[in-house]
Amino acid sequence: MDTRSNPRRQARAVRLGPRSVAALALVSAVGAVGFGWPFLTPPASRLSAHAQDAPWLFAGLLVLLVAVVAATISESGLGPKAVAMLGVLAATGAALRPIGAGTAGIEPMFFLMVLSGRVLGPGFGFVLGSVTMFASALLTGGVGPWLPFQMLAMGWFAMGAGLLPGPDRLRGRAERVLLAAYGFLAAFAYGTVMNLAGWPFMSALASNVAFDPHAAVAANLARFLAYCLATSLGWDLGRAVITVVLTLTLGPAVLRALRRATRRAAFETPVTFEAPRT
Repeated sequence: MDTRSNPRRQARAVRLGPRSVAALALVSAVGAVGFGWPFLTPPASRLSAHAQDAPWLFAGLLVLLVAVVAATISESGLGPKAVAMLGVLAATGAALRPIGAGTAGIEPMFFLMVLSGRVLGPGFGFVLGSVTMFASALLTGGVGPWLPFQMLAMGWFAMGAGLLPGPDRLRGRAERVLLAAYGFLAAFAYGTVMNLAGWPFMSALASNVAFDPHAAVAANLARFLAYCLATSLGWDLGRAVITVVLTLTLGPAVLRALRRATRRAAFETPVTFEAPRT
């Protein structure tokens, strides 16, 4: 269906093809293991025995993430207009992140990732989330073994917004409520999976909520829930609330601006160059 025959149909800056989907599925599967290995390995396993070395092992996810981005860009034929859009949004998100650093989870970049993923689609959303987190880490000096996990989690976060129902039909208040509800739940999910990235590397001797490689899965699950309640619940709640507030208040203007820019960019129209007239 041509976009011109259906003006409400949203163009996609990045179309996920078979290779991109396969690469994304592979990275997501490895990432799920990287986040959840404390609950997937028995206490006597070798991985549990090397719990302090695991962040460096799973830091190899960064290579896979870059491969996913490269595969997505190469297969979709990401043009200069989409690259420009990606650069602007990633720079904006990276600039927004330090605003709330250390302030009760006030992180406005999350609402921008939700709206951008919604308008520009899941493929663009995943690329944008990963690139934004990488750029913000360079900006804030937050480069470390946790960065691949942050990139993957933010890619999932923005991609999920692009997978929400009704991208071509749902508009107005109903859409904003849907995006606000997604942002609220996804903000907690992001905080939870990022807790998983750091929680296993606390010393069990330092706290009774730390990961214990010799304990049963049920015991470690109880420890993890206690850890989340004690350390990150307030931060995650602040992130979720600010995402909802910004989505409901600034969402209409930002959605209109993103959709107007997408229509004018005409991502799905091939770029042609005319020979100079003589």
